[in-house]
Amino acid sequence: MASLIDELTGILQQEQEMYQQLIPISEQKTQALITEDLPKLQEITAREQEMLDQAAAVGHRREEVLQNMGMVLNRDPKDLNLTGLIALLAKQPEEQEKLAAMHDSLRATMNRLVDVNEKNKSLIEASLEMIEFNMNFIQSTRMSPGNNNYDKNAASAGTASAGYGTASFDAKQ
Repeated sequence: MASLIDELTGILQQEQEMYQQLIPISEQKTQALITEDLPKLQEITAREQEMLDQAAAVGHRREEVLQNMGMVLNRDPKDLNLTGLIALLAKQPEEQEKLAAMHDSLRATMNRLVDVNEKNKSLIEASLEMIEFNMNFIQSTRMSPGNNNYDKNAASAGTASAGYGTASFDAKQ
């Protein structure tokens, strides 16, 4: 069991380091979103995706170790989490302390990463709203009937060019 705990601690350390590396990348993403630097944003997103793929592989290894721990402890691996494992290690204070410290550190890193990603999400949503507004504005200016060139007889100039003069016939009536 001690070897599984050491292996789990090592894997958690790797995850911690990967997520720590993602924080500055996500902060760079924030700056790229603010400055609307699309080439930089593409580059950052590609690096971020590579890191996430690596983190997913480490996450799978962590799940395998938890699976093995579940077999050793005769518990369902789905019910095993770090908090539960820390509680189970009450008789092994050294391992319990090491795992608890790793858990706290990982939680702090994840919270920071979630905050940065929430900010990025808000920036992206605001950007999409602005794009939608601009698209609607462009469509409405293209679809508006008539001539928008006004002169001193603005009322007669706009209606005459649209074909709605006094002599026009409205078939819908």
